[in-house]
Amino acid sequence: MSQDGSAAATMDRKKDSQSTTNPTRNGNGNGNGGTATNGAVYPSLNSLRLRLNPSIDHKSDNYEDLQLDFSPLLFSSLERYLPPTLLNSSRDHKVHYMREILLKYCPEGERTRVQKHREYRQKIISNYQPLHRELYTMHAANFFVPSFLKAISENTEESYRNIMSEPSPGVLTFEMLQPRFCEMMLAEVENFERWVRETKFRIMRPNTMNKFGAVLDDFGLETMLDKLMEDFIRPISRVFFTEVGGSTLDSHHGFVVEYGMDRDVDLGFHVDDSEVTLNVCLGKQFSGGELFFRGVRCEKHVNTETQPEEIFDYSHVTGRAVLHRGRHRHGARATTSGQRINLLLWCRSSVFRELRKYQKDFSGWCAECQREKKERQRLSIAATKLELLKREGEAAT
Repeated sequence: MSQDGSAAATMDRKKDSQSTTNPTRNGNGNGNGGTATNGAVYPSLNSLRLRLNPSIDHKSDNYEDLQLDFSPLLFSSLERYLPPTLLNSSRDHKVHYMREILLKYCPEGERTRVQKHREYRQKIISNYQPLHRELYTMHAANFFVPSFLKAISENTEESYRNIMSEPSPGVLTFEMLQPRFCEMMLAEVENFERWVRETKFRIMRPNTMNKFGAVLDDFGLETMLDKLMEDFIRPISRVFFTEVGGSTLDSHHGFVVEYGMDRDVDLGFHVDDSEVTLNVCLGKQFSGGELFFRGVRCEKHVNTETQPEEIFDYSHVTGRAVLHRGRHRHGARATTSGQRINLLLWCRSSVFRELRKYQKDFSGWCAECQREKKERQRLSIAATKLELLKREGEAAT
């Protein structure tokens, strides 16, 4: 399509969006704060809410061709949670409705930061020359070990259990990456860091805790990691982590971290900014660096005491994955020799984060909430028994 045609289409979309979302502008207000378009009545933007349960059979629109404030994948995922009256409305109307919801939780300062980061990322991608271009698109047969691919293709709890160990509740480990993939990813990261040094380009580190490492999304691997989350991690999470949004993962943060005597040495006790975290060791030769897990907690209970049954330590093996809830408290012990590099994928669910705003009880996944609930139930039963005994005593008297 020509530029003129694109501009005309954009203007048409804007007009359509304006005519379908502002009842005071086109006189289509229905008297109930909603909007009537093409004979249908849509919810007002003043009462923006998502549904608790998705419309499972609904096929979402594709938003990849639009210039949006947020990830197109995010819009496609959210669409299934729209009110039923909106599902068959125009794509522009749905975009406007979902965008207003997202903006409620993303202030202007944050949107400005996102725009600057988009420009920063584009500058890298425009100048950095990849070493292994095959990494930038998903080649499952070349990336993953056969047992992992077989489990994904069967897509059942039994098939996943067949390749997994669960040495501690909620910590899943399994063989995942082929040695060749690990080698190529290590070489790609080294190539990128060499380019950073040579060009004196100042890069953003993966998070506030790691001073070394790189964000893989920033130099072109975002699409591949999207596929990794959507086609491989989400099916597993749908089975094992459904109570924290495992079935609705729709965005990610992908990065590598580097540990060694001349790198980050260890990592303090923390939780991840994710619903589900994938952690895979890429190599190299090292000793130490064990992960230590200390129980799953909601924000209210994140600093509460660890129970004995929650203590678990894990030693990394190259190519072997660890999958756990982001709210599973953990840290990394000191790497005492050599160098350890890990690939991490923080998988997030915007739907779960939206619903969590209205929830009070997290006993389905927070161990401390669960203990408090059981204690309340125990006290209630004890009080009921005491009352019954009291009445029996009075009756006997």
